[in-house]
Amino acid sequence: MKFICVGLNYAQHIGEMQMSRPEEPVVFMKPESALLRNNNPFFVPEWAKQFDFETEIIVRIDRLGRGIQPKFAHRYYSEIGLGIDFTARDLQKKLMAAGQPWEVAKAFDGSAAVSNFISKDLFASVQNIDFHLDVNGECRQQGNTRDMLFSIDEIIAHVSKYFMLKQGDVIFTGTPAGVGPVKINDRLQGYIEDRLMLDFEVK
Repeated sequence: MKFICVGLNYAQHIGEMQMSRPEEPVVFMKPESALLRNNNPFFVPEWAKQFDFETEIIVRIDRLGRGIQPKFAHRYYSEIGLGIDFTARDLQKKLMAAGQPWEVAKAFDGSAAVSNFISKDLFASVQNIDFHLDVNGECRQQGNTRDMLFSIDEIIAHVSKYFMLKQGDVIFTGTPAGVGPVKINDRLQGYIEDRLMLDFEVK
């Protein structure tokens, strides 16, 4: 199982990060050891000063595929969920400024919080789904998949050009505006529409 993640997929998030709009999906990876599940706590590492939440709709691949055409991409997943891509922001900025790879700021152990998955058939369209994150009972981030620059099917087609997709792989589809830092004792609750999908603490 691998995590395939897409960055800069919402225009307002690109603005808050002061970056340029990409011409194709920006892809990075997380290893299996990044998995944080079952609402286990997120333990703040000591090697960076700021860890940000990035709330995202995630997709679980359920069949083998490579070189998938966008019109067939919907056949390769049947469930979606909610994820949080934790990012060591200060470290990421430092590495990016030096023109160096920033995987350590994104792909560290426990950096991919993943909810349970639900059928995509619960929704009229996967490209019109509201989701949001509450921190200590206050809504801190919200988005709708209709605002993606690259749709879920376009993402699947794009990444399958480079990586064979296998059953159980998870795709993080990008985060909307509103990312922010976490601190110890924060409670994070993530929702798809009105469904509570994530509920865990920062330690």
